[in-house]
This record gives sequence, structure tokens and C-alpha cells, in this order.
Amino acid sequence: MIQVKERERIRRAYYMEGKSMRQIERELGHGYWTIRKALESAVPLPYTLKVPREAPVLGPYRAQIERMLSENRTLPRKQRYTSHRIYKVIREEGYTGSESGVRRYVGKWRRQMKRPAIFVPLEFDPGMDAQVDWGEAWVVMAGEKRQIELFVMRLCYSRKVFAMAFPTQRQESFFTAHVNAFPYLGGVPHRLIYDNLKTAVKHVLEGRNRQEQEAFIGLRSHYLFESRFCTPGKGHEKGGVENGVGYVRRNFLVPIPQVADFDELNRLLQSACDDEDQRRVDRQPEPIGVAWQAEKPHLRPLPAVDYPCCISREATLNPYGQVVFDTNRYSVPADRARRDLVVKAYPFHIEILADHECIAIHPRCYERKQDILDPLHYLPLLEQRPGAFEHAKPLRQWQESWPPAYEMLHTALKEQHAIESRATREFIQVLQLHQSHEAEQVNQAIEQALAAEMPHLTGVTFCLNRLLDPTPILLPLDLSMRPELDGIGRQPLSLNGYNQLLEGVAS
Repeated sequence: MIQVKERERIRRAYYMEGKSMRQIERELGHGYWTIRKALESAVPLPYTLKVPREAPVLGPYRAQIERMLSENRTLPRKQRYTSHRIYKVIREEGYTGSESGVRRYVGKWRRQMKRPAIFVPLEFDPGMDAQVDWGEAWVVMAGEKRQIELFVMRLCYSRKVFAMAFPTQRQESFFTAHVNAFPYLGGVPHRLIYDNLKTAVKHVLEGRNRQEQEAFIGLRSHYLFESRFCTPGKGHEKGGVENGVGYVRRNFLVPIPQVADFDELNRLLQSACDDEDQRRVDRQPEPIGVAWQAEKPHLRPLPAVDYPCCISREATLNPYGQVVFDTNRYSVPADRARRDLVVKAYPFHIEILADHECIAIHPRCYERKQDILDPLHYLPLLEQRPGAFEHAKPLRQWQESWPPAYEMLHTALKEQHAIESRATREFIQVLQLHQSHEAEQVNQAIEQALAAEMPHLTGVTFCLNRLLDPTPILLPLDLSMRPELDGIGRQPLSLNGYNQLLEGVAS
């Protein structure tokens, strides 16, 4: 095949210089058909085979391969001919070629038979639709790499996005994400478009019919939005050109962020969502933030109260002052314990209620068979039984992290009291100050009490009260307006009166 420049020389010689094809052939040394093709087109046409290449090994089996592939259309999805199975069938009939050759031919046949996927361009009205996605991502949290679940809600008109991370995709996380998304977006979209999430859909029925979870119906009723579910495996029905979770993952979480906890991670995600307001989506006339401001008046208003984003279960107190939830045991204050309690599980914390009153809050644990113990819950019990202090598991866990001043105070109390149980009981009473004061304040009070040689409950309490209500600093009185009083308190003292008093006593 000749170069484009040679093709141009031929065309100029023929069309501009008036030379014949025979003359061009003599001068430039090209054949007749080469010159003719150059005159027909200024650029080379793509090469096409007029006769298929021979395949002496696979050729005799092509018709049989195509017949098996066509038969796949009538077979159950999980019992169709694969490339490997086709290779084994024709090998038994005499095929001596490689399996890779069969795979290449099967792939080529499928590409030729497959119709290209074409979708209808969609356009959305302000405030009407939003799409919801779940997905996974990786972060470094508290020094360890872990997988997190990523919730994304995006308004279809303005493309305003909300993203929030959770430990799991459980229903309480799903509801919490909605409750946080709606205020951030400025209202409730009239319709939310979902995949067939198990937290919302109990059973997928024929067509677009779904048996929805009762709790999800409650959420939908509270915010009065409509729900629409995509056909299984047809996520493009949401209408979003970009994959919501994929976009957030690539643009918000690359490089992999290092955070202390979910609070910090979600602050990072919200900041990234705020920055999106400056972005202009391709073929959209205005930035996302401008389009969102125009869309907000069309959203439904928020209800007066948020939807309760928790699951509630009845629980029975065990002999160790704990309730069990998802195989984990959570402690209850010993002085407020009841036999029958209620556990409310939120995505990031657990609440324990007695007679509708919250008596304990714990961070939620997603591991299995763990003891989540608050040492303050056991202090009233240990005050009655100081002999158990040394072996109490909650106190041992606390002891690993409390400041050195605590051990110094305990040692000083033991030196003061001849009976060790009295020293331990007084030390427990000092620890109970944590019930009503910040840990840093109690620590400072203990350090000040030790420095002032008052290592006891009264001394710590005194120092703590002084920290909370320090002695006011008395400023000198300004007598600039009364100069005649300026010398009061500075005049020299006379001891004559004192001497007269002594003389009078002596007589």
C-alpha cells in the first residue's frame, strides 16, 4: 500500500498536470491498479477480505460451533454451552487445535451477533427525581485499612450529590442516610429511584411490582415521596449517565483517605459534596450549585420531626448487668437496672431504655461476641463490694488507659487507711466524680490534690470545685478620682496602741 504523499503526487499529476495514467506509470513507477485506486480516493480504503481466510483445523467445525451457540438461546441460563464445553465436544469428534482458538472464534461470533446497547436520552424536571445507590469503598480508619459502605443520593435535575459512609448496609443505616440526605439537599424529592435493595424490597414480583419492607413503607409515608425500583440488572433505568457510587469513589476517596472514625470520614465526604457545586456537568448550561438553587423550591418540604432511624428489640438483663444484642453484650448502670429493657440500635450507637427512659448509650460494635462495658456503670456495685475491685473486668479495661495520677491517689489512700477496703471504697467515690464531670477536669483535680498533699476524696472535691468556680482575682481600687484617699493603707504603722494594750494586761 502506497503512502498518502505518493497518492497525492498521483492525483496532482493526473488532475492538475493533465498527465495520462500510462505516463504516470512510467514516471512514478506505480502499477495500473495502484494509480486507479489513488485516483478514486485521496485516502486508502480499509482493507477487507474478499474471501475468508482458510482455517484448515477449525474450519470443518465452525458450523457445529455456531449451531451450539444458537441453541444457547433456548437453554436455561445456567446450563448453556460455554467455550470450554464446546471445545470438549468438538475435540471428541476429532478437533486437534487449541482451546484458545475455539475461544477466539466464539468471542468473535458473539460480538457479531450482539446488538449494540442503545438507550433513550432522558430529561428530568426540577425537584421530581433522585436516584439512590449503595456501594463499597476502602479507607484507612484508626490506622487499619477497612471496607466501608457508601450511600449516595443524587438529584437527577441539578446533579447535586449527597454521600455518607456507614459500617454496614443495614436498614438503620439506610434510613439514617435518607434522614441526613433530605436536609442537605434542601427538601424531599417527589420520587426516589432505587435498585432492588433488600432494605426496601422484600420480594421482587412480576414486572415492576414489588413487595416492600414494612419499615421502608413507614419511611416513605413519613416523607411522602414515591418509590420506583429498576428492573433487576437494568441499573441504566435510573437515567444517570455516570455511576453515582463510582463517581464518588473515584473523585472523593482517591487517594485512600486516612481518618480517625466515621465522623471524620463523613465530614470529609460532605466537604467534597459542597465542592461539587462549582462543577459544570457536560452539556449542562450552568454549574451544579446554580441548578440546585433553582431546583430547591420544587422539592417537598421536610416534616417537623425526623423519622426514627433505629431498630428496637426487647432485652432481658443478665446476671452481670448486661443486655445482649447481635451476640454482643452491653453494660447497664447497676443502680438503674431493670429486668426488662428495650435496646434501640442506630448505625453508630446503641441506646438502652428502661420505662421509656434512656439509661445507657454505647458505641455500636459490629464484631461478634464482644463485651462493651462502661466502668462507670459498675461503680455503685463496687462501692458496696470493694473486695471485687481488683478483679473487676470493667475497671481493668479502664485501668489500662487512665492517667498515672489515679494510681498515685489509690496508693496514697492505702497508706492513709489501715483497712484496704476503706481505701478502695474512697477511691471508688473519687472515680464516681466522672458521673457528673468531664474526665479531664477530674484528672486535673486529682493532680492538684496530690500536689497540695490532700490525697483524699475531700481534697479532690475541693480542687474540682475550685476548677469549676475559681477564686475571683481582686483588682486594685482605682482612686485617681479621689486623690485624698490615695494614701490610705500606705501610712506608717504605729505600735504605741499595741504596747499600751500589753501594759494594761500586765497591770
